[in-house]
Amino acid sequence: MGGNLQKTLVIIKPDAVRRGLIGQIISRIEAKGLRIEKMKMMLMSRELAEKHYSEHEGKPFFRELVDFIISGDVVVMVVSGYEAVSAVRSLMGSTDPLKSLPGTIRGDFALEIGQNVVHGSSSLESADREIELFFGS
Repeated sequence: MGGNLQKTLVIIKPDAVRRGLIGQIISRIEAKGLRIEKMKMMLMSRELAEKHYSEHEGKPFFRELVDFIISGDVVVMVVSGYEAVSAVRSLMGSTDPLKSLPGTIRGDFALEIGQNVVHGSSSLESADREIELFFGS
């Protein structure tokens, strides 16, 4: 594998955990050729959730984002591979599941923008910040 090796953060959200989709989502990540370097299941604290979503603070949907992500267990992963940030975002599909193509994680498993099954870092900078937040250096 040559080229641009990256790391990104992936969170399998409470809706997907409740529905038993963890294995299917991990299978898609691995089938793409990406590697799961670290993984843990956790119940996120409100404080951690607010730090994670800090870029959205002050927006009308901020409280709803935080309330949802702390509503149940999540699976948090560090995923690595060639162009990992873009590769994961492509696998996930559009933030709005109704605009996501069939074959994407959100296109196949989600209906609502507020409960869209999975989170992936939006950029290398976000990935670095989020990995530090959930796993330390």
